[in-house]
Amino acid sequence: MAVKIRLARGGAKKRPFYQVVVADERFPRDGRFIENLGQYDPKQNPPMVTLKEDRTLEWLQQGAQPTDTVRNLLRAQGLWAKFKQPEKA
Repeated sequence: MAVKIRLARGGAKKRPFYQVVVADERFPRDGRFIENLGQYDPKQNPPMVTLKEDRTLEWLQQGAQPTDTVRNLLRAQGLWAKFKQPEKA
């Protein structure tokens, strides 16, 4: 079972709104998911992104693979750098 961190679309026609979710790659885009990690609203200026930082990093460490779009969102939020360079205790 391959786990992905990806976007699930919501909102009305021409008014997209996305949830950042962890899901089995076999499930449909807007179907069943394991956990909701945050939200992404591209229509706002600047686009609104809210993520549960601790849960997102935990899923990445467990091997969940982000899609290209989610990886770009993680880079913009600074989470990708935290994942690649974990803090030294």
